[in-house]
Amino acid sequence: MATSFVIGDKFRGRVTDLLRQSGSSVPRELREELEAILKKQDPATLSFGTTRKLKKYLQDKGHPFYLHELLEDSSVHLPEVVKPPRNPELVARLEKIKTKLANEEYNRITRNVNTQEIHRNGALGDFGRQVRSVKAAVVTVFNFLVTVVATFACSYMGSQYLFTETTARVIAAVIAASVVGLAELYVLVRTMEGDLGKP
Repeated sequence: MATSFVIGDKFRGRVTDLLRQSGSSVPRELREELEAILKKQDPATLSFGTTRKLKKYLQDKGHPFYLHELLEDSSVHLPEVVKPPRNPELVARLEKIKTKLANEEYNRITRNVNTQEIHRNGALGDFGRQVRSVKAAVVTVFNFLVTVVATFACSYMGSQYLFTETTARVIAAVIAASVVGLAELYVLVRTMEGDLGKP
């Protein structure tokens, strides 16, 4: 926090003239402070307390120039902020807290990952599961085709006792195969829905 001004040449010149002209009318304490400041080499600083005293003196004596004119080429002195050394215990606690928070974040991100399952099954386990799934689908399609073809053949052969014409026998066989095919599809869809509904 600022507590003083770094004085410029204009301040030095005007205060020197003021001290010469005013003589003994300047209070002794203020005169000593101002002389001590003027004797300092750059950067010389003027405390806020001395500034207030000088301002009051100028107002009381009715001098033709004001404090802001004296401080035109001066600047506020901002001392360097000295950071206190950090407490080693506090640093150790902060590091421990950071580590704990990082671990909690990592655990939150990876809570859905099951490493045992990944190592147990691996790539070959996934491949075997996919092969079994494809095998079941192929068997189901093959079973469907065999059932429809067998139904068509049986209906065609059996309809010779009812129909003498080949066209009628084929139509009867197609109708029977369609009915059996639709029934197979219904059962297949219900089975797949049951499999998909399992957790």
